[in-house]
Amino acid sequence: MTHVVSESCIRCKYTDCVDVCPVDCFREGPNMLVIDPDECIDCAVCIPECPVNAIYAEEDLPADQLAFVKLNADLSRDPSWKSITKRKPALPDADEWKDKPGKISELVR
Repeated sequence: MTHVVSESCIRCKYTDCVDVCPVDCFREGPNMLVIDPDECIDCAVCIPECPVNAIYAEEDLPADQLAFVKLNADLSRDPSWKSITKRKPALPDADEWKDKPGKISELVR
């Protein structure tokens, strides 16, 4: 099993989680982070760091977020999604988007 970044991250991209990751498994896209399942060691230290509760252990992922298992795997292999290892500021309008559901159409690949 691995950890998965879910829809809550879209248009927010808080990066608190990357500072605590011991294996640098996060990848950064234009408006979301994902976890590389081949790099994640399932340590769970990132989960409490996410201010929007976007990170789940795969087995705890809500049913409506299951597509994010494949999405994280696919996007983490996209060469344009680079490794991120240091915290950066969240997106400028992150606070406006953090509690909005149904953001998958907002994902920029």
